[in-house]
Amino acid sequence: MADWQDRGFWPRARRHRGFCAGAAIVLVVALTGLLSLLWTPWPPAEIELAAKLQPPSAAHWLGTDGLGRDLVSQLMAGARNALLVGACAAGLGLLLGAGLGLLAAARRGWCEELIMRAADLGYAFPALLLAILLAATLGPGLAVAVLAIALHSVPVYARLTRGAALVQWQRDYVRAARAFGRGPLAIAWVHVLPNLLPLLIVQATIQFGLAILAEAALAFLGLGSQPPEPSWGRMLAEAQTWLFQAPLLAVWPGLAIALTVLGLNLLGDALRDLLDPRLRE
Repeated sequence: MADWQDRGFWPRARRHRGFCAGAAIVLVVALTGLLSLLWTPWPPAEIELAAKLQPPSAAHWLGTDGLGRDLVSQLMAGARNALLVGACAAGLGLLLGAGLGLLAAARRGWCEELIMRAADLGYAFPALLLAILLAATLGPGLAVAVLAIALHSVPVYARLTRGAALVQWQRDYVRAARAFGRGPLAIAWVHVLPNLLPLLIVQATIQFGLAILAEAALAFLGLGSQPPEPSWGRMLAEAQTWLFQAPLLAVWPGLAIALTVLGLNLLGDALRDLLDPRLRE
């Protein structure tokens, strides 16, 4: 009994240093974003030119930017937006990509060929070009950033799901389901998908971090969230003007982006180790 308990997910997760470190970083960022919904030291978008470029003090813990806005408040609100965009983009990409991958593996033939060639086309289409096209059509904003990042991640999920699903279609339990008269789509949804969930969870965690990085890049170029909504990427873009007078303006948002992506990557790698039966020992 004790040996079975030691082999459970949470006992092994508590002993995994990467999981503990990644989960701690992600939890801190998530709690910071949630706290910003209720409280920030100062209103994130409040401009006070008389207080611009102030150094860290009791009133402004990390100082102020070129418009007198409090950096801590902007970082807290930026965490909320980064997590929102990352979660929505990763979730939408997972939903569309995994669905297409399952369909390709279940139907085969022309349906599989069509989906995979579309995925190849998606790989060849740069994410930045897609974001510029969507921004020119729909206008820049958070919704456009989410849509561009999600669409660019769909081929990743589709190819991963299709490859893993093809392996599952050769298993005995699929043959048994066919013998009982189950259709391809029912088998894919009821039997194949549950066996792919650990792989998809790991990939979604990694794509979450990439989505946050992509959102920061789009905001840096003015294609993501628009003023006065705080964004780590736009904080970096605005810090360029004051790089020599106040270099710390670029350090804090850059550090926030790096730590968040690092935490999600550590968490994704740890989940891969913990959920893969071959690596449990």
